[in-house]
Amino acid sequence: MTHPIRVLGIDPGLRRTGWGVIEALGNRLTFVASGTVTSDNKKGLAERLVQLHDGLARIVELQNPAEAAVEHTFVNKDAGATLKLGQARGIALLVPALAGISVAEYAPNLVKKTVVGTGHAEKDQIRAMVKVLMPRAVFDTDDAADALAIAICHAHHRGAPAARLAQMGAA
Repeated sequence: MTHPIRVLGIDPGLRRTGWGVIEALGNRLTFVASGTVTSDNKKGLAERLVQLHDGLARIVELQNPAEAAVEHTFVNKDAGATLKLGQARGIALLVPALAGISVAEYAPNLVKKTVVGTGHAEKDQIRAMVKVLMPRAVFDTDDAADALAIAICHAHHRGAPAARLAQMGAA
């Protein structure tokens, strides 16, 4: 590999969708940018999804990633909240796909294990390890830090055979 691969990590949420962009060249990771796309909770669901779509589309246009990674939705006890999160996740998958960017998906425990070393890490541990791995990284929310962690996870697993199979739906 002679040129860096720009990776967009997305941590989907209806209220706040975190995003983080890194460049990977072999094992070397470089922070590029991060932030949070928000939706107005006073608006209807459809309008909020449009806000997330438009915000992520601007990020894709400005950052020009070659690959994207999105965190899998975890199921919680509130079925309504899980459904809304799934809809926001659909936007997170759709936007890069519409731009012709391949999208990988990773389980939250794999992201945590890759970045922190344990699959049950807390938010503050993720923030701290993202800063250790990329000292120049800045993020405005836990969601942006999580998105950087997702991008880091993708950078570490993107060449693995299991990752390729998972992307093809075989795993």
